[in-house]
Amino acid sequence: MYNNSWFTVEALENKTFSISEYGHWEEPHCYLFIGSSKAALVDTGLGIGKISHIVQNLTSKPVLVVTTHCHWDHIGGHGEFKNIAIHKNDKAWLETGLPIPISVVRNELMKEALTQETPNGFNPKLYCVHTGSPMLVLEDGDSIDLGGRSLHVLHTPGHSPGHICLFEEKSGYLCTGDLLYKGVIHASYPSTDPVMLRNSIMRINTLSGITRLLPGHHSLQISKSILQTAITELNRINDAGLLKHGSGLHKCKDIDFSF
Repeated sequence: MYNNSWFTVEALENKTFSISEYGHWEEPHCYLFIGSSKAALVDTGLGIGKISHIVQNLTSKPVLVVTTHCHWDHIGGHGEFKNIAIHKNDKAWLETGLPIPISVVRNELMKEALTQETPNGFNPKLYCVHTGSPMLVLEDGDSIDLGGRSLHVLHTPGHSPGHICLFEEKSGYLCTGDLLYKGVIHASYPSTDPVMLRNSIMRINTLSGITRLLPGHHSLQISKSILQTAITELNRINDAGLLKHGSGLHKCKDIDFSF
C-alpha cells in the first residue's frame, strides 16, 4: 500500500490494484485489472486528483475504463482516458449529462470537510461532470478480454438503470459498484428502483466461486456474508410492503437501505 497524497493504492494481488480516495467523505474505490494485452480500470472516482497518473505508474498497457454506473462520483476521471465502456442503459447520461444541476453536484462534492489536502489546481467551484461518447457499449453477458484474464459483465440495475457488476471467475473477484458496500445503499432517487436492486443482489448471490467483494465505497474489508445479510433485510422490507420509494431508511448490520 502507498499514498500519493490524494490516492491510496493497494495491491490486492499481482496485477490487481485498488485505487482509493479516503480523503473524501464518499471514500470511493476504483480497481485496476492488468492482463497480458491490456488493462481495465473499473471506474475513475471523483476527479479531484489525476487518476491517470496513478494508472500510468502501474501499467504501460492500453487501458479500457469500465463504468459500473454513470454517477458523478464514479466518472470523475473519465476525461483523462480515451477508451470508455458503459452499459447501454446509462449511455445517454454519459453522452448528455446527468439529470441534476451542477450546483447540486458541487454541493454534494463538498458537503463534508475533506480529511486530506486536495491536489494543486483543484477548485470545487469549477468542478464539472464528464460527458462524452463511449468507445464500447456493454450488455449483460459481455466478456472483456484483457489477455490471460477476463471480466464478465452482469447487468445489475436498481441503483442506476445501467448499473453493472464485474466478475473475474479466475480470481473470484466481484466488483459490486454501488449495488453493495458497507454503508447506506441508495435507491430513493427517481432513476432508482428498490425492487430491481433486490433482484440484482439476489442475482449476484447465485454466482459460484466468489472469493472477494470489491465495493465502490468505504471499507475494502467486506465479507461475502454481507450478501446474505442484505438479502435477509430486503426480504424483510419486502414482506412489510416497504420495498418502494418513500419508505425511508432501513437499518441493519453493516448495511442500510435508503428508499
